[in-house]
Amino acid sequence: MTKKTTRKTTTKKAAPRKAPRKSTARAKGGAKPKHAASSPAKKIAQTKAKTPKRVSLLDAAATVLQSAKQPMIAKAIVDAVVERGLWKPGAGKTPHATLYAAMTREIAAKGKDARFRKVDRGQFAAA
Repeated sequence: MTKKTTRKTTTKKAAPRKAPRKSTARAKGGAKPKHAASSPAKKIAQTKAKTPKRVSLLDAAATVLQSAKQPMIAKAIVDAVVERGLWKPGAGKTPHATLYAAMTREIAAKGKDARFRKVDRGQFAAA
């Protein structure tokens, strides 16, 4: 007969957790360090209050089309929006395709209440 050997399985014990370090001044009841004076949530709230809200490309396109005398294609709308300084392009390579898709989505979702209307293939006007 063959002899079976059994292998002992050992479980590792988790290392005890260490208490967070405190500076000696803080441990003795001293003042907080300067970098911990304000919380990150307060800093975020302060920066949001200072910076104006960025206008979306869709809102800027509605503004441009309201002042346009004739229907425009998406690429011309993006160029006019950037030229007027209403919107600043990001890292995307095809903002005109994104605008086209967003305008058609709004027309499909809102119907007669949409800010845009499709005049011809690829051409939009203000509603």
